[in-house]
Amino acid sequence: MKTKPSQFRVIDLFSGCGGLSLGIQNAGFDVIAGFDNWELAIDVYRCNFAHQAFVVDLASLKKNFELFKEFKPDIIAGGPPCQDFSSAGKRDESLGRGDLTISFAEIVTAIKPQFFIMENVDRFVKSPKYQQAKAIFKEAKYGLSEKILNASFCGVPQSRKRFFWVGELNGEDNKLDAYLEANLSTQPMTIREYFREIGASLDIDHYYRHPRSYKRRGVFSIDEPSPTIRGVNRPIPKTYKPHPGDSAPISSVIRPLTTLERSYLQTFPENFIFSGSKTDIEQMIGNAVPVKLAEYVARCLAQYIADRNKSFEHLKAQAVQVSQSFVQLSLF
Repeated sequence: MKTKPSQFRVIDLFSGCGGLSLGIQNAGFDVIAGFDNWELAIDVYRCNFAHQAFVVDLASLKKNFELFKEFKPDIIAGGPPCQDFSSAGKRDESLGRGDLTISFAEIVTAIKPQFFIMENVDRFVKSPKYQQAKAIFKEAKYGLSEKILNASFCGVPQSRKRFFWVGELNGEDNKLDAYLEANLSTQPMTIREYFREIGASLDIDHYYRHPRSYKRRGVFSIDEPSPTIRGVNRPIPKTYKPHPGDSAPISSVIRPLTTLERSYLQTFPENFIFSGSKTDIEQMIGNAVPVKLAEYVARCLAQYIADRNKSFEHLKAQAVQVSQSFVQLSLF
């Protein structure tokens, strides 16, 4: 029986540029391959990891999953594209991206790894695809634990709510719920705190983040978590009207965050290598699972595995004691 995270082989589906992979790797697991349909993101992934990465359209495999079987993964992780469920998207599952969640479920249940980790937006639980994917997992005998986590309570300076499923083959439902809750911070991580923690400098106290509509504010303080980092980063429009929720009035010192600063808010490390156009890099950053959010979930799984194995060892020791007692009794 495998007892340490480093003994568990992990593949990352819908890997993007590698936020989920890096977090899982930082928790001690052995990530051995990444897969994504966006070649530019895979190029960045390959620059930052020693293992293999593949450009694959996971929606067009027609249940031919031999490529994944070859890796013999113990864990399959992935964050299927979530635009159809996102508050920033059109929330129209007929567009087909929601079907990628079903593709993920089909791959997992065909390969049957010991565990899987799946990430999506919090609105996913209100989607018919949630029920459909859940039925697929349950039919394959996966015990499911699920939790909506706010990244700002997991070491990420960003108020980003995400749904996580952790499945265990032949396991019980809700077994990891307590683990996913136990180590949450009591206070959200602010931008100022995080930049101080990583030793990065920030020359502003307030910044602009373009709202989806002018009914929402656009100016935020670094003494709070940032709103969700999206795949676009727009300048302050001349037509912007002050919002009562703005943390400061628009002035010459208010600016959008830079691409590098936004990557820090996604908790990518300073040495993470990005390449491509500014537009593409912004999209990769916005699409990514925050590294420390992924690491938080993976560490919860690692602790569960450690505790489970201790229980097995304890039961084995008890069985040995009982067996020895019977032997002694038979000698009389």
